[in-house]
Amino acid sequence: MSIFKPYPSALPLIAFAVLMATAPLAGCKRVPDVDANRPETALAYPPASRPVSDLAGNQWSTETARDKVGEAEEIMAAAGLKPGMTVADIGAGEGYYTVRLADRVGEDGRVLAQDIDEEAIKRLADRVARDTLDNVSIKLGAPDDPRLPENSFDRVFLVHMYHEVREPYAFLSRLRPAIREDQNGGSYDGGEVIVVDVDRPFVQHGIRPKQLFCEFEAVGYQLIGYMERPELGGYFARFRPLGKAPLPGKIKPCELEQ
Repeated sequence: MSIFKPYPSALPLIAFAVLMATAPLAGCKRVPDVDANRPETALAYPPASRPVSDLAGNQWSTETARDKVGEAEEIMAAAGLKPGMTVADIGAGEGYYTVRLADRVGEDGRVLAQDIDEEAIKRLADRVARDTLDNVSIKLGAPDDPRLPENSFDRVFLVHMYHEVREPYAFLSRLRPAIREDQNGGSYDGGEVIVVDVDRPFVQHGIRPKQLFCEFEAVGYQLIGYMERPELGGYFARFRPLGKAPLPGKIKPCELEQ
């Protein structure tokens, strides 16, 4: 039995998205905008208008514990992951998702595992070599730029890491070009971004869903799916690019209650 509760149809999802978009906005205390503490490459974009969680390390839980509740299997199924797809695992850490994504997409698929922690990247490289994962590549990212090749990915996974992104508007803007473009012209068959996070305050290493939805929408993404995991206090969200990306100066930062 699935531990997710998917939307029964597209209509409730649309209504939910509209509700989130029209919910009253309330100012939250803005993070001090000290340019000296921001990467020069991010200065064209608005700073985060909410607290940012400190880096919590790369072990969210033990892999055995996560497998006992079927986490990765549930997430990959909900994301519509299929053999032959090309996917990115952002904030890959110790590689819990990397190795499972590699198995799911198979020898005809590809996985790019990315992290901004050089030591984690080294440990992950050792694991990939030890497990002979020939369909996995590894890349060092930047806090404001995932550094992914353009028009390449069917799915981009951000699992228990988005609340630690210190430059959300620059990061999400630079992520967009990497998502595979829709070639169908009818029903959408392009790439998606998959977010797994926890509905709790930033200081407790989570992010409220309304804040997540607003930040993605501000950079030109559309929410297309949302499910909850109440037994873990977590949630799953799917986004896809919508229209043209706004220019950095046109992005309106979100200021929502925590």
